[in-house]
Amino acid sequence: MTCIDRRDVGLLLIRLGIGGVLAAHGTQKLFGWFGGGGIEGTGRFMESVGYRPGRASATAAGLAEAGGGALLALGLATPAAGAAAAGAMTGATAVNAPSGFFAQAGGYEHAAFLGLTAASLAIAGPGRLSVDALFGHAVNRAWMVPAAFAVTAAATALVVGARNKQVREPSEGEQEALFEQ
Repeated sequence: MTCIDRRDVGLLLIRLGIGGVLAAHGTQKLFGWFGGGGIEGTGRFMESVGYRPGRASATAAGLAEAGGGALLALGLATPAAGAAAAGAMTGATAVNAPSGFFAQAGGYEHAAFLGLTAASLAIAGPGRLSVDALFGHAVNRAWMVPAAFAVTAAATALVVGARNKQVREPSEGEQEALFEQ
């Protein structure tokens, strides 16, 4: 019998807090809960900030946040859950970066904190008070951490890169207006 120690209790509290916040953010996007826009409203927002197609982007972000957050809270598939949530928060950070660091001014502080904490949990593991521990860490193996981060990093780089290109390039109508000046 392994003894539960304060590290396990601390990891549980961090997982419940970060996982709960991420899950709530994701359900705002997916279902419109907690004052969110749902898929339609979030999709329009995603389009406006350069993530196209907006509806697919809203769905992907919502699933990564809600799913990753719920799995982190449970301590299940911790490497994949943490990496997915960190990837989603990297996308949010890209949108907020022009406003600086502090969330008060619209900056990326909150998204970066959530992403870094989710990534840290993926690396540290869920502790003994988790579903992963209950199932013998079947989906929380050491090799899964770099694999989850490699897949997430590749997908995030493609999505954020396409978004950044979209934001930098003027639309066809804007190009015509510039040409006429």
